[in-house]
Parts: sequence; C-alpha cells; structure tokens
Amino acid sequence: MYDLIGDIHGHATELKALLAKMDYRETDGVWQHPERTVIFLGDFVDRGPEQVETVTIAQNMVEKGHALAVMGNHEFNAVAWATEDPQNLSEHLRPHTEKNLKQHRAFLEQVGEGSELHHSMIEWFKTLPVYLDLPEFRVVHACWHPEHLAAIAKYTNKENRLLPTAWEEASRKGSEAYEAVETLLKGLEIPLPGDHHFFDKDKNKRTNIRTEWWREGELTYRDLAMVPEEVIDKIPHEPVASHVLPGYDGEKPLFVGHYWMKGEPAPLNERIACLDYSVAGGTGGKLCAYRFDGAQRLKAKCFTWVQEQ
Repeated sequence: MYDLIGDIHGHATELKALLAKMDYRETDGVWQHPERTVIFLGDFVDRGPEQVETVTIAQNMVEKGHALAVMGNHEFNAVAWATEDPQNLSEHLRPHTEKNLKQHRAFLEQVGEGSELHHSMIEWFKTLPVYLDLPEFRVVHACWHPEHLAAIAKYTNKENRLLPTAWEEASRKGSEAYEAVETLLKGLEIPLPGDHHFFDKDKNKRTNIRTEWWREGELTYRDLAMVPEEVIDKIPHEPVASHVLPGYDGEKPLFVGHYWMKGEPAPLNERIACLDYSVAGGTGGKLCAYRFDGAQRLKAKCFTWVQEQ
C-alpha cells in the first residue's frame, strides 16, 4: 500500500516526523517501511530551512525503491532557472529576474548555486515524471486535465518524464508544452469575463483567476476563484461555461498538492484529495499524508499530519 505526501518545501524536520508517525524508520540512511511505499506529490524545494535534507531524503527513498515522486512546479522552475536558453546563451529558460530570484533564493543559498550538489539535484529533478497513472489511483501536482495530458505526451517518454529536448519548448510562453505544464503543475487559470479584474498583494493587475477546477455543477467565476478573501467581491457572479472546466471522470482516486489548503484535512470529494496543507505557510500549517488502504472512495480518516514546527 501507499502513503502519499503533499508539498514539503524544505521542511525536513516535519517530513521525518511524519514518516516516523507512519512507522517508517531510517535504515542505512534511507527511510523505509516493510509493507508500504511513499508517493511524493512534488514541491520539495523553495521557502523552507532544510531544502537539501528534504531532497536527499526523498531522492534516497526513490532511488532505493521505497518511494515514487512526481514533479512539482518548483522543481520545474529550478531546472529552468539552471538551464541556459539555447536560443540565447546569456539567458536561462527561467529568467533571472528579481521576482524569480526571490522565490528561489533560499534553495540557491542552501544548495550553493552552481555547486556539484546543485547540479546533481537538478539532474534528479529532471527524472521526475509529470504525473503517475497507477492501477489504484492517479497523481499530479496541480490539475488532471485530459487535453493537456494528451498534449504533454508528445514531450515525455513512457515514464512520463520530460524529454531532454522538451525543456526549452515547455519554458516558451504560449507554446503547447508550456500551456500543458502550466496547467498540470500550477493549476487551471481562466480569464475573467469582460473588463473584470483585481489587484494581487503586490498591486499587480490580474485578469485571470486560478480555479477550483475539481468542482462540479453550475458554477460562477466567484464560486471557482482561488483569490484572497479581500478581493473576492471583485470576482463576478457570472456563470462559467461548462466546457471551461476539464471535469474528472472519477475512474479512480486522484491526489494533488499545490493549493495551500487550511483547516482539518479532508477529501475535496470522494474521488479527489489535495494534500498540500501549507506547512511552509508560517501560520501553523501541516505536512499532510493520505494513507491509501485500497478503498476507491476517499475518506477523511485516512489523512494524517504533523504540525509545522
């Protein structure tokens, strides 16, 4: 059976506490369980104080057969930051802007930018699949979107890993690969109707909203919007066309991370669970896991977690 773990963001202390709580033990430098396997949902790096240790724990578990993992948007960004742009060797696939550096600085400082350790971690990030479709359930970092899954298949191998030639295309804004990666790893965004807009915390004008794409029924833009409470009244109560959302076929359970959930961990519905409960939020978040027992209907009692320390 499997234990699925949400976004860690460099909180190795909490990761070790969660593994121990689930009866994993460190043996010969590798955390393991005699009967269970971990699946990491990505976002190992950025923000937290123990990023090198976090990656080391996860990588050792994966390489020794005690875990599987998918890529998060922060691993994708880390690779793009470290990769020269073949079209302009003085630049990188992820521009070295102050905004991007602010998000990534803690990892670069902890790993030592350009060091052998940095290069080795980047190479490991490249091996992470974009998604997993296992017999029992599915795993993707942010959004299971059939159209974008079909598109990314052109750029991945049979293990769903991005091909070496795909990183450039996936980093080019507006390309098919870019749009697929953006949605699968960062979530579904949709444009607001008409001239509706809001301003984010950095005073940037926003005309798109990130959505609770898993919801069903007749929904409005405000119903779906994942925006701060203070701007929710800027989002119109106009209906969203049914074709905008990907829907989920419910064929098997789906696990995602990414969304900085709060409160008591529970499934989003009986087929979908988010396991990111804001351990890096600095406000008493949780590092959360789901202890999969084979049941196809997800249950709140299968969640377990440790508090941010």
